[in-house]
Amino acid sequence: SGGHYKPPHCFARYKSAILVAYRNREKYLQHLLYYIHPFLQRQQLSYTIYLIQQVGTGSFNRAKLLNVGVREAMKDEDWDCLVLHDVDLVPENDYNLYICDEYYPKHMASAMDKFQYVLPYKTFFGGVSALTPDHYMKMNGFPNTYWGDGGENDDIAARIQLAGMKIVRTSPHLGRYKVMNYDEETEMQEPWRRPTSQHNTRKTWKADGMNSLQFRLLSRTKHPLYTKITVD
Repeated sequence: SGGHYKPPHCFARYKSAILVAYRNREKYLQHLLYYIHPFLQRQQLSYTIYLIQQVGTGSFNRAKLLNVGVREAMKDEDWDCLVLHDVDLVPENDYNLYICDEYYPKHMASAMDKFQYVLPYKTFFGGVSALTPDHYMKMNGFPNTYWGDGGENDDIAARIQLAGMKIVRTSPHLGRYKVMNYDEETEMQEPWRRPTSQHNTRKTWKADGMNSLQFRLLSRTKHPLYTKITVD
């Protein structure tokens, strides 16, 4: 219930919140839930899956939704790790552990099939990443001002550096992910390009993030496989 699980026969060493920013992608969600629950249970984690849903038809804001997810998830539990997960990615290797690095933010999706299993560029931090609540607060969370797709990942990579940390990566043979694609036609016509950042992160990161987060919580409901947080 509510996407929460803990191993019945042992005490879990790690508690991880899985946060998925979401809007209108039912097929992807079903696919992810089908794979991710058995995957996490084999790792004997205590975890909850949170779906943070944006209402309305305005531009999607993934980064801000993840900020909301962190704020709401931390009300439930003193999580060891916050795993930020795109809805269209499924892990290929059970040894890719959904736990945090003690010292630095960890980029987990280091090898995606759509990029031929190599990083598209050096500072890439998209797909799946894991941060402790301390890491997250130290960098003031994610920016709230990125509307539409892309760009925010570079901002986040810059924030990590500005906050005196660095990115550690899951090794590519473990951090392999399949990108589910139900819109193949659009994908084929539009090759992936690195989005351009419109923000001066160095100037904005201390003022734009968890400390400036504003949203309206519309509902919080427990579904059979996830907790759904709906926000405006």
